Amino acid sequence: MALSLAAALVTSGGLVAVMTGTASAAPSNGDYTLVNAASGLCAAVPGASTGDGVQLVQTSCTGAAGQVFTLNGSQLKAAHSGKCLGVKDASTSAGKAVQQETCASASSQSWQFTASGSNYRVVNANSSKCLNVKDNATSSGALLQQNSCDSVATKQWTLRPASGGGNPDPTPTPTPTPTPTNGGGDGSGSWPSDTGSVHQTSTRNVGSFFDGGMKRYYGIGDGGQSESQDPMFVVANGGTIQNLFIDAPAGDGIHCEGSCTIKNVWWNDVGEDAATFRSSSSSAAYLVDGGGAKSASDKVFQHNGAGTLTIRNFQVHSAGKLYRACGNCSSSYQRHVVMDGITARSTKVLAGINTNWGDTARFSRITVYGSATICEKYRGVPKGSEPTKIGEGADGVNCLYSSSDITYR
Repeated sequence: MALSLAAALVTSGGLVAVMTGTASAAPSNGDYTLVNAASGLCAAVPGASTGDGVQLVQTSCTGAAGQVFTLNGSQLKAAHSGKCLGVKDASTSAGKAVQQETCASASSQSWQFTASGSNYRVVNANSSKCLNVKDNATSSGALLQQNSCDSVATKQWTLRPASGGGNPDPTPTPTPTPTPTNGGGDGSGSWPSDTGSVHQTSTRNVGSFFDGGMKRYYGIGDGGQSESQDPMFVVANGGTIQNLFIDAPAGDGIHCEGSCTIKNVWWNDVGEDAATFRSSSSSAAYLVDGGGAKSASDKVFQHNGAGTLTIRNFQVHSAGKLYRACGNCSSSYQRHVVMDGITARSTKVLAGINTNWGDTARFSRITVYGSATICEKYRGVPKGSEPTKIGEGADGVNCLYSSSDITYR
C-alpha cells in the first residue's frame, strides 16, 4: 500500500505507522527488548523492580528480567512485573519520566510506533512525545523520559523479539532493493555485489532521504588523501542515506551536516574519508548501520563536529583507523563513539579520541583478525598544531571495554 507524505496506516491494535513512501508493518504483539539506536543499550526497569513509579533506564542488553516488554495492542508491559509503561503524572511536558505503573485505561500508557528508517519512534498517545534517553546520553544507567519527536537517534528504537515471533523491522524504502545480511549482526558477512554504476562528477545534496538502489557511485577527487576534496554526498540534518556503494575516486565520501543515518553503505575504496560528521550540537546523534569499508590508508570515519556516532554491524578491511575524533579542528568539541558488532581485518586502530576534551569510545562485540589497537588516546590541540598520542587501552573513563568485548582470531 503506497502512502503519501505523512499518511498513516492504522492497525487493528491501534498502532500507527507514519512514514513517507511505502508502508511497512507495525510491530505485532509479542515479547521484545527495546534497543536504543544511538547507544545500542536496552530499555530496562532497574533492578527488575516490581514497584510502581520506577523510572526506566538503558543498560547493556542481556535479555534478563527487567529488559523484556510485552506489546499488547498499544500497551507495553514489563514482562517480569506485569506493569505498564507510562508517563509520570500523565504529563504532556517534555522531560517527564517514563516509568512502570499499574495498568489502567489511560492514554498516557498507550504507545504508537512510527517507522524511522530501520527503527521505530515510540510515541506516547497522550502527549505525542517520543521515548528518549535523558540528555541524549549513550551511557549505561541513563534515565528514559519523553521528549519532542525528531530525528535524533536516541529517540529511535529497534524492537528485537525476545522469544520469537513479532515483526520488528520496518523497511520504509521507496523501492525494494537487495539488502545483504552482514553476518549475524557482527559485520562478518560477505561483501555484496552492486547492481550497476553511476559516474558522478559533482556533489549531490540528497536532503533528508536517498536510496541508492545498491548501485556503485564514483567520480569525484583524486582517489587519495589530499585535503579538502569535495564529498560525493551531503546529507541534511535528520536525513538518511542507504543502500549503495562508493568507489574510487570518491572524494571525501559522505558529509553529515547534522544527525543522520548511514545504512547499508559499502565503500569499495575509501578516498580522503568515508564519511565526516559535522554538527556543532552536543545532542547530534549519527548512526552507521551495516555496510563496510575497504582500503582506507588513513581513517574511515572522521568526527569533526560534536555529538555521538554509533557504528554497528560493520566490517572494515585494510584501514589505518576506523574512527578518529578530530584532534586539531578549528572548533574543539567533546565527541563520543559507540562501536557494536564490528569485524576488523588488517586494521591498525579502531578508535582515536582526545581524552583532554572528555571524548569517550565504547566497544562491544568486536572481532579482530590479526592484531589492532582498540582505543588510542590523544591530547587535542588548536588548529595548526598536531595532537600528541598519550596512551592506549581500556581505562574505564574514556576507553570503555573489557576483554570479553574483544575477540581475536
